[in-house]
Amino acid sequence: MRGYSDRMLDFAAQYAAFQRRDPAWDGIVFVAVKTTGVYCRPVCRARTPLARNVKFYGSAASAERAGFRPCLRCRPEAAPFCPAWRGTRTTVERALALIEEGALDRGDVAALADRLGIGTRHLSRLFAEHLDASPLQIALSLRVQRAKRLIDGSDLPLSLVAQRAGFSSARRMNAAFARLYGRSPASLRPKRPPEHDPEKCEAVFPRDKRGTRLRGDHAQTRSYHDAMNLDGDQQWPRATAPSVRNAKRR
Repeated sequence: MRGYSDRMLDFAAQYAAFQRRDPAWDGIVFVAVKTTGVYCRPVCRARTPLARNVKFYGSAASAERAGFRPCLRCRPEAAPFCPAWRGTRTTVERALALIEEGALDRGDVAALADRLGIGTRHLSRLFAEHLDASPLQIALSLRVQRAKRLIDGSDLPLSLVAQRAGFSSARRMNAAFARLYGRSPASLRPKRPPEHDPEKCEAVFPRDKRGTRLRGDHAQTRSYHDAMNLDGDQQWPRATAPSVRNAKRR
């Protein structure tokens, strides 16, 4: 049986797809740059490196196992998970589906192999052949990717991010990020600008008839009055629930 790397198109075809940032290859291959130690998606907008400085991998876990860290610009964790052989009813595909559902967050490789009806060694051989990584390495890579997406897209406390991503503790998540990114999860969280919502500002500090902003007891009285009766129509100011992060501080 030919392995995953044998069935891939040749290097020239992969590099050409990388040069034109072909989205059809996104999630199928990952591009590692030897001079920077970073691996990218083939659609990355960064300047295309020289061919001699590039190496292609069939999975993010494989690139990570080789010592490359994810690009913070194209965010490999956001790539679609679609290796080139996917779509056939293979044991590896079934195993990946179970891992994505958290099978190795709650159990071990032996339990996963039992669910697939094969031996542990055979499962490890299949993963090495098709993904150039072990089941545990794939599971850890997916776990980190889930955590990175939550860090980028939410204000959840890091302890909750670790839990939802499948880590047994925040400490283990911190160790995984330090090993892969060389940084802590907190340092990778985007800095969001202060929230400015004119509607909420009007609800909290309304204006009087002259347009002056009311505060203190005057603001509360006017705001309540306006909520109850504004030009004869009952209207209620809209309030937005505080984020989880802000709620924790109270």
